Amino acid sequence: MMQMKQKRQKSEFNHRRTIIPGFNITLGFTVIYISLILLIPLAMLFLKAATLSWQQIWQTVADPRVVTSYRLSIVASLLAALVNGIFGLLLAWVLTRYQFPARKLIDAIIDLPFAMPTAVAGITLTTLYSTNGWFGRLLEPLGIKVSYTPLGIIVALTFIGLPFVVRTVQPVLQDFDQEVEEAALSLGANRWQLFIKVILPTLFPSWLTGVALAFARGLGEYGSVVFISGNMPYKTEITPLIIVTKLEQFDYAGAAAIATVLLLVSFLILLTINLLQWWNGKKIENNIV
Repeated sequence: MMQMKQKRQKSEFNHRRTIIPGFNITLGFTVIYISLILLIPLAMLFLKAATLSWQQIWQTVADPRVVTSYRLSIVASLLAALVNGIFGLLLAWVLTRYQFPARKLIDAIIDLPFAMPTAVAGITLTTLYSTNGWFGRLLEPLGIKVSYTPLGIIVALTFIGLPFVVRTVQPVLQDFDQEVEEAALSLGANRWQLFIKVILPTLFPSWLTGVALAFARGLGEYGSVVFISGNMPYKTEITPLIIVTKLEQFDYAGAAAIATVLLLVSFLILLTINLLQWWNGKKIENNIV
């Protein structure tokens, strides 16, 4: 009986909270805006690809050179996202939990990949990691070559994807209740148990979102990768470069077909993350009730 009453009160509260002044007008503007900026352009992408026959679409998207670029783009984006997932979490932790000189400066620098033109980033990274570059000349004696290799692609994607992880994890760390940590420590938990069993479950949804956004961003990245990759077919050629090549050859339908594949992969990844977050939220809600 008590549970039914609590659910009814919660439903009434949610109902009151969603009824805001001008809801119909704001919803209409939202739908129009999303349609003009997002849905219609995406629909045109599918419509342009649909001008090809199914056989032509398959020949385009399943070409061995294109398939190799899929593999490289997906694997490099995934590895870069995982690297950002580890070091982005550490960076967000340091910026949130410790006070030190130039902390505000470092916090601002994290957003530079958002503001910097990607082509400038690509040229800079290529110069740094070339055999005569500051970093490349140190790595060359170790037998490590970065520029014009798949490793260089991962470096570029790591650079442009770092802010996604930091900026999604940082607010959660800032809002985390310190009293919960103190309570866990007072009950005998060590630092490792505190992080794994108390802090990590709270951080995981936002961390997963940041990693997924970094992956999706890397999958479609062009400017910062095209210079450092070397663009060698079957070796360092990414899928966005093939799309641009198709456009330069006026094969708009073929470019749209390949772009649709990348779009579907990114959408499925983000949809899976959102479903996992929804499922986790429902589980927590049921445990509370």
